[in-house]
Amino acid sequence: MPWNPNTHSQLLTKSTRTIYLGLSGSATRDVYGGSLIIFQRSPTIRFCRPRDPLPLFTCSMTDTQTGNTDTFLSVSQLNEQIKETLKDRFSQVRVVGEVSDVKRPPSGHVYLTLKDQDARIRAVIWRGTAQRFTFDFPEGQEVLCTGAVDVYPPRGDYQLIIRQMEPIGAGVLQMRLRQLQEQLAAEGLFDAERKVNLPAFPRQIAFVTSPTGAAIRDFLEVAQQRWKGIHVTVIPSRVQGQGAAEEIAAGIAAAEQLCPLPDALIVGRGGGSQEDLWCFNDELVVRAIAACKIPVVSAVGHEIDVTLSDLAADLRALTPTAAGDIVASSKQLMSDLDALKHRLIGGLRTTTANARRELGRCSEANIFRYPFTQVKELSRYLDDLAMRGTHALRNCHRQSQERITGIAGKLESLSPLAVLARGYSVTQTEHGQILTNPEHLEIADRIHTRLADGTLVSRVESIETPPYTDPHQT
Repeated sequence: MPWNPNTHSQLLTKSTRTIYLGLSGSATRDVYGGSLIIFQRSPTIRFCRPRDPLPLFTCSMTDTQTGNTDTFLSVSQLNEQIKETLKDRFSQVRVVGEVSDVKRPPSGHVYLTLKDQDARIRAVIWRGTAQRFTFDFPEGQEVLCTGAVDVYPPRGDYQLIIRQMEPIGAGVLQMRLRQLQEQLAAEGLFDAERKVNLPAFPRQIAFVTSPTGAAIRDFLEVAQQRWKGIHVTVIPSRVQGQGAAEEIAAGIAAAEQLCPLPDALIVGRGGGSQEDLWCFNDELVVRAIAACKIPVVSAVGHEIDVTLSDLAADLRALTPTAAGDIVASSKQLMSDLDALKHRLIGGLRTTTANARRELGRCSEANIFRYPFTQVKELSRYLDDLAMRGTHALRNCHRQSQERITGIAGKLESLSPLAVLARGYSVTQTEHGQILTNPEHLEIADRIHTRLADGTLVSRVESIETPPYTDPHQT
């Protein structure tokens, strides 16, 4: 495809953004983000509107010895002039290339290399710009970069200052979808623990879909065949195109305001292309499904179509028709009833058999066969206990009396009164101290002598002590 200034200038004026053109090979055209992009098998080049060249700035120096004046540039001056020239001529360029050699220093800037099969150029994304990007910079990804060419004068290196970066083709959608899926999965929106089961017998069903699509017709046909008592509320919404995601999310919110509250909520549509189903990958719709307080069934497209809404919903139906089988399945109902019937019959049979065995065991007991014999045996047993109790009380009384008599005799033999009765007496001072030694008395002291039948009070006239006898002299 040779270069035609007239043709490509017309294309340039029709597009609001820069056009990229190839030099050879069959061209294919695609429109992405308002830009007309022509892809070539050969290396692509950028087309920039030509400008007048900038004048070359020089400086002069005169040789003091010869007086000759020579024009020359220093290395720094040359790099600065190159920088100004490139900065002015390539202030807005768009480059297609493959990302490689990505470096992320602590500064937050991103340094990388853009390359094709024949050449490469260094590029940098300043920290403030990199923070605004909603996707990562995987190596090997072909991207469309918008920026300016700049020179680093100390080293004389030129590089591309990237202001915008977009993955090329349909890959951007897939990449954003993958990144959104990873983000939502990390938040736990797809966890099985947060999913709830559908009610066994739903009667109130809400369906967020297009009222004119085939999905609602297929669902209603199946639902009416399976379960006559079901009530379906259709919440109209666009299911493709711009604004569809907002309407679907609004429909989910409207379903939560219904009275009575639906037993289940279905969100879906019939089959279509990936672009037609893309609204069900929208973050707004996925978060609305995950936050819905009604059990949600996602019924989008066909069996091979898997969206983020399917992952966030409590249950996924392969098609809208399959959703009707799920929420209004008479087969499942009959199966559940049969299972309950068998469980009930089995439980009754087991209970009856246990009761019969218990009744047979009780009927064989002697208390039921010979009730009076048991009464007589108990009566004799009571009489025996009474006699044994009386005998035990008598023995206990006798033993107690004997023990008391023995203790009384011991007390009597140890009593000082008994000693006094045998002719002995006890002499005490006026203060009640028993006298055992005359040394404790003085002449004229009063003493009390206790006899068996009375007490004598006397005064000490004299104190006589027996003569001391030395045992060694005996």
